[in-house]
Amino acid sequence: MTEASIPVTSIGTTGVSRFAGILSSLRRSPAGFIGFVVVLLLILISAIGPFFTPEIAPNVKEILLPAGSPGHLLGTDNEGKDVLAQMIGGGRTVIFVGFFAAAISTVIAIILGSLAAYLGGWFDSAVVTAVDVFLTVPTIILLAVLGAFFKLDSPLLLALLVGFLSWPVLTRAVRAQVLSLREREFVEAARLLDLGTVRVVFVEILPNMASFILMNFMIGVTNAIYQLVGFYLLGLAPLSGANWGIMLNRAWIAGAIFNDASLAWILSPIVAIVLLLLGLVMMTRSLEEILNPRLRDR
Repeated sequence: MTEASIPVTSIGTTGVSRFAGILSSLRRSPAGFIGFVVVLLLILISAIGPFFTPEIAPNVKEILLPAGSPGHLLGTDNEGKDVLAQMIGGGRTVIFVGFFAAAISTVIAIILGSLAAYLGGWFDSAVVTAVDVFLTVPTIILLAVLGAFFKLDSPLLLALLVGFLSWPVLTRAVRAQVLSLREREFVEAARLLDLGTVRVVFVEILPNMASFILMNFMIGVTNAIYQLVGFYLLGLAPLSGANWGIMLNRAWIAGAIFNDASLAWILSPIVAIVLLLLGLVMMTRSLEEILNPRLRDR
C-alpha cells in the first residue's frame, strides 16, 4: 500500500536487514561508529560492571584519597567510598531513565501528534492547546514543584515524570509531518478501502516517518539525561544510592572542586556524562546522514 517514494529511507526489507544496513553504514562513518562504540561500551560497563566490583561501603580510614592511591584508581569520596566503583555502577540509573523517558515521550508524541493531524477538528484543537500550555511552563520549575510533593526515590518514577513532561515538542513535529503525508495518494487509497483510522495512521503513515522518529528518539534520550542530572544536581530527588548525578551533587556540596585530591571525584561523573551524550550526538548525526537521502547524496 505504501508508496516506494514516500519513505525517507529504506534499508533492507526486514527489521534485521535494516538494522544490519544501519550498522554497516555506521562503520563507514568514523564519527558515527565511534559514537556507537562509546555508547555501547558505557551501557555494557554499567550493566555488567557492578557484578565484578566490590561492594561500595564507607571507610573512615580512606576518606578523600587522591586518584592513583593503592587500590583506588580514581581515589575515594568524603565517606571513603571508592570513586571508580561508584562510576561503574552509577550509569545504570542515568542510562535507564534516559532511554525509558525518551521512549515514553516518543510514544505519547506519536499517538497524540499523528491522531491530531489525521482526525483534525476538536481533537486537533485540544492537542494543540495542550501542547501550547505545556510549552509555556518551565520544565525545571515544574520538576521542582513535583519533587517537593512526591518522593521521587525510584528510577522508574523519575523516568515516567521526565517522559510525561517531554512530549510537547515532538508532538508538534509529528503533527506537522502527518499533515504533509495524509494527503498522499496511498493514504487516500487506504481511506477508500475503509481500512480504519488505526490502520491508516499506524500502518500506512507512521512507517514513512521511521527515520524522523528515530532521530527524535535519540535527541529525547540526551534531553532526558540532561534533565535527570540537573534534577539530582539541584537536589530535587532523594540522594540515595549511587549514580552519576548523585555523585556530582555530593562532590559539589563537599567542595571537591576546590581540593586537588578530590578532583577525580567531581570530574569522573562529568566525564562519563559528557562521553555518553557526545557518543549519542555523534551517532545521531551520522544516523541522520544515513537515513536522510538528501544529506547522504551530498
